[in-house]
Amino acid sequence: MAFVEWSMQGTQVSHCNCNIGCPCQFNALPSHGHCRAYMFVQIDQGHFGDVQLDGLRWGGLFAWPGPIHLGSGTAMVVVDDSASGPQKAAIEAIASGQETDPGSLITQVFSTTLTKVLPTQVSPIELSIDYKGRAARVRVSDLLDGRAESIRNPITGEAHAVSVKIPRGFEYEEAEFLIGKARTSGPIELNFDDTHAHIAKLHWGTHGVIR
Repeated sequence: MAFVEWSMQGTQVSHCNCNIGCPCQFNALPSHGHCRAYMFVQIDQGHFGDVQLDGLRWGGLFAWPGPIHLGSGTAMVVVDDSASGPQKAAIEAIASGQETDPGSLITQVFSTTLTKVLPTQVSPIELSIDYKGRAARVRVSDLLDGRAESIRNPITGEAHAVSVKIPRGFEYEEAEFLIGKARTSGPIELNFDDTHAHIAKLHWGTHGVIR
């Protein structure tokens, strides 16, 4: 059976409980033995079959009791309340790894590590990602408040620019590494204080990261 062809271009912010740099980005174990994270996306252009996704915002909250690859994770998708019914269904399909080549994209890989998927939250998403300015801000009412900015030199306070390239990565090819803070209220607890975050330009599709 053929997959539905889909794609999306835009920007993303990801933020987790690991130390700055996140060893998971380099196939090492998480800083504290377990993983908690959020990821939010601004779609500039996109479609899922005949469903247009331009301008939509969506994201997800995640928690694993150990390293991600050992599974038993919990996730919740968040979709902006501007989405129509078909758009919401499309985002849920993409976020859960459906209609995607196995192993080719972070959403599909993560889907294989989850044992609990909570009901999708539909709420206004305030999201700003300043790629050149190396900053991001995300707020979902009564759920999440997070922000990220440049890592700072501990002596001078100057911005410490760090770019990481993963040419064959299943999330991004290049990302700007940042530091961030976040708090949640709800079933997935995230309490981040000066932990790893990154922003990246996103181009995903049915067959993985589009290069």
